[in-house]
Amino acid sequence: MCCRQWAGAAAGSWRAFLAAVGASVLALFGAAGQSIMTSALENYINRTVAVITSDGRMIVGTLKGFDQTINLILDESHERVFSSSQGVEQVVLGLYIVRGDNVAVIGEIDEETDSALDLGNIRAEPLNSVAH
Repeated sequence: MCCRQWAGAAAGSWRAFLAAVGASVLALFGAAGQSIMTSALENYINRTVAVITSDGRMIVGTLKGFDQTINLILDESHERVFSSSQGVEQVVLGLYIVRGDNVAVIGEIDEETDSALDLGNIRAEPLNSVAH
């Protein structure tokens, strides 16, 4: 998949974008894609990350570990549940494992910016599941 397709997918919807990113990593790198991904994840150890799962959930926590299949161990984690009618609900999960085949996107959270957000006033449609 080329960059134009990614850009088009991102402009169209999150679901299409997430599917494009996941499929592209595997298509471009094959088995080596997982190796590249695990190397990149080492930079996130003991940092606050947000994980968007393929079923549309957003989980925030401290990345404590991962394995070669990108199973993630998050500590002090919570799920952010979005709604168009009320603020973001935070469901405490604590120590949590996310299966690697359910990880669509992972990224570091800027804690200063994140703590300044008023999640109670944020309204958003929940993400749909990612279709592969």
